[in-house]
Amino acid sequence: MKAIAMPEKVTISLGNFLLFVAVGLLLVLCWQLRSLIVVLMIAVVIAATLAPAIATAHKLGIPRWLSVIGVYLGLIAAITGIGLLIGPTVVEQIERLIRRLPSYLEVLRSLLEDLIIRIGMSDPDDSSMISQLLDIQGLSSWAIRSSQQLVVRSYSVTKGIIGSVFSLLLALLLSGYMLSGSDKLLQDIINLFPYPWNTRLSLQVRPVSQRMGGYIQGRILVSAILGVVISIGLNFLGLADFALGLGVIAGFTNLIPFFGPVLGSIPALIVAIAQGGWTALWVLLLFAVIQNLETYVLDPLLVGNSVKVHPLYQLLAVLGGAQVLGIVGALIVPPWIAGGAVLLESLYVQPKLATEQKALNKF
Repeated sequence: MKAIAMPEKVTISLGNFLLFVAVGLLLVLCWQLRSLIVVLMIAVVIAATLAPAIATAHKLGIPRWLSVIGVYLGLIAAITGIGLLIGPTVVEQIERLIRRLPSYLEVLRSLLEDLIIRIGMSDPDDSSMISQLLDIQGLSSWAIRSSQQLVVRSYSVTKGIIGSVFSLLLALLLSGYMLSGSDKLLQDIINLFPYPWNTRLSLQVRPVSQRMGGYIQGRILVSAILGVVISIGLNFLGLADFALGLGVIAGFTNLIPFFGPVLGSIPALIVAIAQGGWTALWVLLLFAVIQNLETYVLDPLLVGNSVKVHPLYQLLAVLGGAQVLGIVGALIVPPWIAGGAVLLESLYVQPKLATEQKALNKF
């Protein structure tokens, strides 16, 4: 008769138990400090974006702290100047668009109902169902609620709009501090790691910063170019009353990868369809050409070379960031993924491939 094997006892050492407790406490602490962590993430992205300009000024012999102040003042002056130059016109056009939006949506609804009748769907039940599906007010309310949820997620961790403004100012101050004393700050953090990880990490500081900063720099440049081109194109196509406002909307939404260009085209298409004629077709063609220009020319030239992350991972980063942090997450998570890809490639993938190659060479 065979002896019954007794199950092995699972034992947990005191060290492992303390490790589990420490990890749990660390996760709880991170959750409690999530607002500060988000601010730090934003600050790091801002610092990485402005680092090349400050490094250039520092190379000219300007003290680093003075370079930081000069770059920040120059950035504020540029934003203020652009706002004063086009801000009043943009605000006036967007306000006019909002006032006319209900009539535009009603025209769109009438056109869709006429189209459905022409294709033979004249049954009363079908017409009732289609009327419900084409309830423009309901669709617009859903779109507004969805947009509000994204915005709410963006500042819910900071407890409201005032908290969001304070968090943005804090992120700017932290980024300035990081840039003014970045070498010592980073070296102190790296020295916390044992050898040889401290040496390996110190070699990755510049590549990570360049990858993160290059992503944001590329997105801003691409969005600015597309905003100008769209404004000029819409003005040429007969939408001069809203061209600048629609171009600014398209430029800002284009900062969000993948979904931004689609969102930015919707207001322009609604206005074009309401005006009738061939305008809608030409506007659709304009956005199609611009989208292809961005996808196949501008993004690979200005963004793709700096990110070097598979588009699928970029898409997941945008979706995950938007789900957790709203619009802010869709903007700041992708550069963090790009920076993380540098560490993964340099600290794991390349050593792994080198080890495998050495093993193959022995045979």
